[in-house]
Amino acid sequence: MAVIPKILVFAGSIRTGSYSGRVADAAMKELVLQGADVTRISLADHPLPIMDQDLEKESGVPRNALALARFFAGHDAVLIATPEYNGSIPPLLKNAIDWVSRVRTDGNVALRPFPGKVVGICSSSDGHFAGIRSATHLRAVLSHIQMEVIAPQVSVPNAAEAFDEAGDFRDERLRKGMTRLCRTLIERAAMLSDRVEA
Repeated sequence: MAVIPKILVFAGSIRTGSYSGRVADAAMKELVLQGADVTRISLADHPLPIMDQDLEKESGVPRNALALARFFAGHDAVLIATPEYNGSIPPLLKNAIDWVSRVRTDGNVALRPFPGKVVGICSSSDGHFAGIRSATHLRAVLSHIQMEVIAPQVSVPNAAEAFDEAGDFRDERLRKGMTRLCRTLIERAAMLSDRVEA
């Protein structure tokens, strides 16, 4: 019986109409078309304070960080669509990653939301560079926390004009790139899930 991987999708921006949100929506649509079980979340639903070890010592890991950690742990793979802020990762996304990395347990059960989890990256910007610098930095961060970052990546330039009325990419190259990224993510997630079940 074929494994149907569960894939978590979210954007690194919560701005209304954000390009990264539209890229995440396009990724979700393609993943569903390819047969994945997709959960689309927004970081706006999980607000977090700025990462602060004094706060952690005083109050513990915030509940929203634990909720996000459960999302990561409960899925076979993750797809993150990031914008680019001043040539790097937006603070909202980095802060969420930093807090989730502090989660060690869920009650009395060990919880490792990041290590070994397969992840794909998309980026976008309203300029020609397509958020590539942000994607490069995000790839380094995710690799450091022991996630398995797949090689295919979709970077969307001139994002204000990149989508049609249905939310699909106008450019065939971007459509083909998203198809390839999603296929690779699904195949790798299914392979790892098979190993765990075996």
